Amino acid sequence: MKYVVLIHSNPQPWGHPTTDFVAEHQALPAEQRESMGQAWEKAFAEVQERGELVHAEALGAPGDSSVYRWQDGRPTVTDGPYSEAKEVIAGFFVVDVESRERAEAFAAAFAGPGETIELRPCMGSD
Repeated sequence: MKYVVLIHSNPQPWGHPTTDFVAEHQALPAEQRESMGQAWEKAFAEVQERGELVHAEALGAPGDSSVYRWQDGRPTVTDGPYSEAKEVIAGFFVVDVESRERAEAFAAAFAGPGETIELRPCMGSD
């Protein structure tokens, strides 16, 4: 089953890994930040070793995006990001795993201060 793990964040300044640029994460004690980083590295290595990682990509700054909408019978373009939301999609992982529980375990490794992680199944991948 394929799932996408979406990283919602708003680091200032924009950068990756996003946790290095999010105030809530930076406010944690150094030992806790290091421990969380090691846990993430372990989860990422495991998904790679198991052959479950399909694709991963960090996204550029939302200010560099363009938004296309249909208006007055034709597409129109505006500067991005899509909405005025505090958080934007900073990156994503596509994994192909044996169960939702496995996808949930991987997604949970990304949860941290100042960020939101969304796990969504890919259509038609059951």
